[in-house]
Amino acid sequence: MLHPRVGTGVWIRKESKILLGFRTWKHAPNTWAPPGGKLEMYEEPAECARRETKEETGLDIENIRFMTITNDVYEDVGQHYITLHFAADWKRGEARLVEPEKFSEWRWFDWGSFPEPLLLSTRNFIKTGYNPINF
Repeated sequence: MLHPRVGTGVWIRKESKILLGFRTWKHAPNTWAPPGGKLEMYEEPAECARRETKEETGLDIENIRFMTITNDVYEDVGQHYITLHFAADWKRGEARLVEPEKFSEWRWFDWGSFPEPLLLSTRNFIKTGYNPINF
């Protein structure tokens, strides 16, 4: 990477729980993270959040709202992302493995009761103090 990329993290709320997936993808495997991914050229960030959620989980979301950004430097693999974090409400569907090459499972967790290890951007978001349940 010559320049940082822009990604999204989507903190989906359903019955006061947050959806996280266990990553098996080559970038940061064996970590937990919310749905999200890279912003495409000319794409609106909130639409990226909606698209990535649908592509990765099959879920429909609504009330997508920007919360904050994190600066996520993966020095060990020479990658750098600016991650735009969004809160969103579950609208319909059951989380499923739409991309089994990237995730091995999706589970709903109470805020603050997350499994380890967490993806760097997920850890950095939690450190900001934002809580998508109350946002």
